Amino acid sequence: MTITKNLDGTKLTIALEGRLDTTTSPQLEAEMHPAIDDATELTFDLEKLAYISSAGLRVLLSAQKIMNKQGSMTIKNVCPEIMDIFDVTGFVDILNIEN
Repeated sequence: MTITKNLDGTKLTIALEGRLDTTTSPQLEAEMHPAIDDATELTFDLEKLAYISSAGLRVLLSAQKIMNKQGSMTIKNVCPEIMDIFDVTGFVDILNIEN
């Protein structure tokens, strides 16, 4: 998985490419947590994300909980396959998803 971070003031954008699963979730957590500390706006760009597992969903939920306390979080460019996963798991009701 490729993780691209862009911090513009307090606005952090994290673009993910590849698969977010049990193997790659720890990598995202390790890169996300130091960067998220000073952010008031967090955006995940999932345009190039091909797959997400329950471990990946857990990382997004963790980020959402943090951002609920210090700002806002948005997920954008979600492909239909991952949107189906968000829908089935009920994450569409938890996450702010823009397409």
